[in-house]
Amino acid sequence: MAPSQVPSLSSFSLSSLRNVYQALRGTNATYLTDRDFPGPTLRGKWIIISGANNGIGYEAAKSFAAWGANLILACRDPPEPELHPRLAVRHCTDVAISQGHQSLIEWWELDMADLRSVEAFCNRWLQTDRPLDILCNNAGIAGATDRHVTRDGFPIVHQVNFLSHVLMTLSLLPSLARSAQPRIICTTSCLHHLGVLDLDHFQGGADTKGSQYANNKLYYQIWIAEMQSRFFRHPQYQHITINGVNPGYVITGLWNSIEDNDTAAHVLRRFLMHLGISGQQGSLAITHAATSPELGASPRNQDGNAPVARVGGKYINRIWEAPAHYYCDDLHMRLQVWRKVDEELELYNKGLLAVLGR
Repeated sequence: MAPSQVPSLSSFSLSSLRNVYQALRGTNATYLTDRDFPGPTLRGKWIIISGANNGIGYEAAKSFAAWGANLILACRDPPEPELHPRLAVRHCTDVAISQGHQSLIEWWELDMADLRSVEAFCNRWLQTDRPLDILCNNAGIAGATDRHVTRDGFPIVHQVNFLSHVLMTLSLLPSLARSAQPRIICTTSCLHHLGVLDLDHFQGGADTKGSQYANNKLYYQIWIAEMQSRFFRHPQYQHITINGVNPGYVITGLWNSIEDNDTAAHVLRRFLMHLGISGQQGSLAITHAATSPELGASPRNQDGNAPVARVGGKYINRIWEAPAHYYCDDLHMRLQVWRKVDEELELYNKGLLAVLGR
C-alpha cells in the first residue's frame, strides 16, 4: 500500500478502529504446547478435512490420525512441489499405527474450483451411509487476479474460499445430522474484520471495495453465524455446531498464490516474516475447535430430543474465543449474505435449503 493510500487516523470511525484492533489480535503468536492439547480419543470418528495435503490442514490431519480418527483427505491432485495426497495418506497412516490405531485413511479427490467436483465428492460420501462427525472446511487460496475465473463463472478466490465450502456443508448436512455431536470447523481469518460487505460486487472485480480475500472471509464468517442460528431453529440440526477459526499468521505455501494487488494479502505476507507461526501451531486452531468440550453441543438424548445447550456460530482466534465482526450480529446483514449465496449457487432450487429456509 502506497503512503498516499493509507487513510489518516482521523478518518477512521470508532467501529473501524475496533475492526483494526480485532484484526491485529490475529497476530497472536503465543507458542502452544502439548499441555494445551492433551489429545482426545477419536477412535471410530469420521472426519473430512479439505486441503489436507498442505499447511495447517496436513498438520491437523496428522493430529487427528494420532488420536485414532478415520480420515478422508479431501484434496485436488496438486501440482509440484505440493505434497501429493497419496503421500499425505501414507504419513497419516504411519502416525496412526505408531499410536496403536487401525484407522481408515483415504484420499478422495476434491477440486474446490469446480462445483461439479464438490457435488461428486459429497454424493460419494453420502453413498457410504456413514454419519459424519467432523467436517473441516479448510481449503483455500490467498489471492488471485480477477482474470482467474472458474469453469463455473466465479472468481476463483470467491469460489474456493467461500462458495464451495457453503455447497459442501449444506450437501453433507444429512450425514452430519446423524452423528451424536457433529461439528463443522471453517477456516476463516482475522482479516474478516477488515472486509467490506459490498453486495453490489459480491463476487469481487475491479470496482470492489476492500480486499477480495478479506471480503470473502467476512462473508464466510457472517454466513457461519446465520447458519448456526438456523440450526438452532430446527430440532434435527440443533446438535450441530459450526464455528469459524483464525489459525493465526501461518507460514505455509498458501501465500504463494498471491499474484495481484490484493493489499491485505500482501501486507499479511510481509507480517509473516516477523510474526508467522508454523503450520503445526496454526493447525491447533482446527483441532481445538474440533475437540474442545466447550465448543461442542451436548449429544442428543436417548429419546432423540435436541440438547438444551446451544453453542456455536463463534469466531475463534487460534484457541481463544474472540468477537467476530459486528455484522455477524446484524440479522439484516446476515440475511442479505444468506440470500446472495442462495442466488449464486441456486441452493433452494437444488433442495439444499428445504429445511433451513431461504
